Amino acid sequence: MTVSIHEDVRIPMADGITLSARIWHPPDAGEHPVPAILEYIPYRKRDFTRARDETLHRWYAEHGYAGVRVDLRGSGESEGLLTDEYIQQELDDGYAVVEWLAEQPWCDGNVGMIGISWGGFNGLQIAAMQPPALKAIVTVCSTDDRYADDVHYMGGCLLGDNLSWASVMFAYNSLPPDPALRGEDWRPLWHQRLEANAPWLIKWLEHPARDDYWRHGSICEDHAAVQCPVMAVSGWADGYTDAVFRLLEQLSVPRQGLVGPWSHKYPHQGVPGPAIGFQQETLRWWDRWLKGRETGIMQEPMLRAWVQEATEPATRYHHRPGHWVGERAWPSPYVQPQMLYPATGGHLRDTPMAAGDDQFILQSPLSLGLFAGKWCSYSAGPDLPYDQREEDGGALVFETDPLDAPMELLGAPEMTLRCRVDRPVAQVAARLSDVAVDGKATRITYGVLNLNHREGHHAPEALTPGEAFTVVLKLNDLGHRLTPGHRLRLSLSTSYWPLAVPPPEPVCMKVLAAGTTLSLPVRAVRDDAPAVHFPEPAYPDPVTRTPQKLAEHRWVVHRDLETSASALEVIKDEGRYRIEDVDLLVEDATYETYRSVGEDFSSIEGEVIAWRAFERDDWAVSTRTRTRLEADDQAFHVHAELDAWEAGRRVFSRNWHERIPRRFV
Repeated sequence: MTVSIHEDVRIPMADGITLSARIWHPPDAGEHPVPAILEYIPYRKRDFTRARDETLHRWYAEHGYAGVRVDLRGSGESEGLLTDEYIQQELDDGYAVVEWLAEQPWCDGNVGMIGISWGGFNGLQIAAMQPPALKAIVTVCSTDDRYADDVHYMGGCLLGDNLSWASVMFAYNSLPPDPALRGEDWRPLWHQRLEANAPWLIKWLEHPARDDYWRHGSICEDHAAVQCPVMAVSGWADGYTDAVFRLLEQLSVPRQGLVGPWSHKYPHQGVPGPAIGFQQETLRWWDRWLKGRETGIMQEPMLRAWVQEATEPATRYHHRPGHWVGERAWPSPYVQPQMLYPATGGHLRDTPMAAGDDQFILQSPLSLGLFAGKWCSYSAGPDLPYDQREEDGGALVFETDPLDAPMELLGAPEMTLRCRVDRPVAQVAARLSDVAVDGKATRITYGVLNLNHREGHHAPEALTPGEAFTVVLKLNDLGHRLTPGHRLRLSLSTSYWPLAVPPPEPVCMKVLAAGTTLSLPVRAVRDDAPAVHFPEPAYPDPVTRTPQKLAEHRWVVHRDLETSASALEVIKDEGRYRIEDVDLLVEDATYETYRSVGEDFSSIEGEVIAWRAFERDDWAVSTRTRTRLEADDQAFHVHAELDAWEAGRRVFSRNWHERIPRRFV
């Protein structure tokens, strides 16, 4: 179908800067206006998201909508500077874009927002601002809580992905606009960005507790502010699944939740599979809320989820066995808690032990966590958790007897932990694994908690060594079916590095049997449960759906191996590709490492090196960013470098060295 495409539409902001948009719409939209669907992110519509945008926004235009991709202020061809995530300027700009779209002659005045990750975040945040033209949103792989459930902190513990994500944006923010669109002013705009660029990691480390910095943009502070319909989407291999369940529970507007087996990807590109016809499903949503058509979308269950079934542990999957289930409401009356209790001998029983002084001693090695994978699987592997037997030797383990009947879990397990520790700063990680008959253990959910946050993430305080206390640890939501003969394993540890930064020194914990429980969300399987079906993807993504392409991603654990320059060059060479329709050669390569030495808790460090480059005819620019995070028992140390070249000549260079005190982290 023919679609009209506008490559660089300038949208004016109140302060005089313009944002750049790429717009697809039906050729006759000027005579027959259509609703607009906005995606508003910093990931460069001209190059880095170009192929993905075609699978979504072009498809919307082919089905009677205007698909709109806008680069945030300071990214791509948009003017201005990007100085942090979700600042008020970004949200004000987004509000203005929504209203501008509604006023265009090819738009009928109705606007929706869709986005994955950053675009899912600001979709929720702008919805809470209630622009009149915004009639519905689809938020994918996002969160309503920027502190408790984002890439920065989890349970008050500093995540390794905090370094990883800060480094991604450090690299993105170093890049210029394309002179083919911006003309001669591309160079001054680039140098403005280089001068303003700084590692956001420093700022994020300066806010280790839930303060006003993190409350801003967290719509969980007032869910009622969102007044338009919301479709919330994520995947079990993603880091943001929990938000779907919270939004279903807390919002009062028409809403739907969708959770598949996927990683941090749109579901039509979903890996692990099965991918679904997400374009068609969202079209039903937009037709209902932007065009007022009855499509049957709101007769679907409020929650549709892929319940995963037993499979061998692996760091990547092309397909996760399982089945779709539907719940007409969430929380569901068909999901009820079942209590389990740790007992001597490593047992996990359905009845508590007799009252007594039983306690279990735990002190995990620093290396526990090497097989945890990443907090968020951006690339669909090979960064998923491997066989948990590799970790459980350093953990405190409790296990059920082999099950004599299936057990289906849907929702969030919750652990109440009664314990003592011997240090003023401590953390705990809890994992649940599906243990097969042959002993292989597949992690099905986990949670981490900074024990200094036992009174809340807003008020961390030192622990009193030797004093007993109780905390509640919520594990991530899951959908999983345990089969007869399998066992459920609970594993506790006092470190989980490098997924989470460990405490400043090793911790010995005593877990008290009296007062320690595990609550499981057990779903009743029933004949009258609503059926769930999806069509195949309309435009499946050829990269994510081709096994040999997936094999190009790397996630490797090395022991006692120094990184060599030649190894970095190999990674760099693999990141080169051409975007034919804009005649652009792109280099996009990242090398990420985490290191520690033995049991030295002051030896932890992480480093991310990123190359980005563009070439076309006689235009050639490149940037190299390097971010290194070290930690001792008193402080975090950030060392960062930014270098930029034009035509092979270095035109910019800056270094950073910052010390940020540790505050109960």
